[in-house]
Amino acid sequence: MEHVEVFKALSNKARLQILQWLKDPTRNFPAEGCCENGVCVGQIQLKMGVTQSTASEYLSLLQRTGLLTVTRQGQWTYYKRNEDAIRELGKLILEDL
Repeated sequence: MEHVEVFKALSNKARLQILQWLKDPTRNFPAEGCCENGVCVGQIQLKMGVTQSTASEYLSLLQRTGLLTVTRQGQWTYYKRNEDAIRELGKLILEDL
């Protein structure tokens, strides 16, 4: 995990909101958009109220930093929080900063 890149990713309100929504996906997204692999990109885009390209850009950045994992099933793409990476970030903040 590249710490500077993670903090840059977290400096955007919309990307923080995505992580908050994905913390409890069953509460924040319709059942048909969720599965054990995460939340469908289309559902995240709808909730954000942005274009598909903007949603994809935000999700890709969070994935590149390791905060999200992605699973593709056929034509569908699902995103899920990477809880291990988030715990590691919390540990970094508590112990090193």
